[in-house]
Amino acid sequence: MNAILEQLSKFGVVPVVVLNEVKDAEPLAKALCEGGLPCAEVTFRTAAAEESIRTMTEKFPEMLVGAGTVLTTEQVDRAVAAGAKFIVSPGFDPEIVDYCLNKDILVLPGCVTPSEVAQGVKRGLKVLKFFPAEQYGGVSTIKAMAAAYVGIKFMPTGGINPKNVKDYLTCDKIFACGGSWMVKGDLIAAGEFDKIKTLTEEAVALVKEVR
Repeated sequence: MNAILEQLSKFGVVPVVVLNEVKDAEPLAKALCEGGLPCAEVTFRTAAAEESIRTMTEKFPEMLVGAGTVLTTEQVDRAVAAGAKFIVSPGFDPEIVDYCLNKDILVLPGCVTPSEVAQGVKRGLKVLKFFPAEQYGGVSTIKAMAAAYVGIKFMPTGGINPKNVKDYLTCDKIFACGGSWMVKGDLIAAGEFDKIKTLTEEAVALVKEVR
């Protein structure tokens, strides 16, 4: 589990992907890998999510693929069976968190309040998602909460883009950022995977400027 966290931290940015068609999973994964970011959080917002995770992990075994927007334990099982190496939820659902911990599955639950962070601390979690980041005060809120919970790092997601990602990554309490700007739905739908590769390369360069 720690090895997965180390990988995510090195990437600095985790592409948050919404796939409506399974056919797009392979070219998208190829674009991310060639762009230098062999990582994706595939959200369980669509019917294509499970099979897309399976396709990515089978075709590109070097990729670190997780499942996002996981709302039930049944989705946890489906995601892991498809090859997901980590689970991300938008909020702190104790049932999902405890289920993952009991099965030794890396879980990054969403938090925006000290009370939610406290629930993560109680369970021994070291990294929590902060979502939606920009709407809940961004870096300043994370710094304020991290002052009280010194052992916790955060993965902010929501409203992060090339203009503000460096502000987040310069904070030592931020583990990595979730972002969708390099994998926008309209680019995927239009088959503009070369553009996605270019945006991915630019995201990698931004990370290298501050880490």
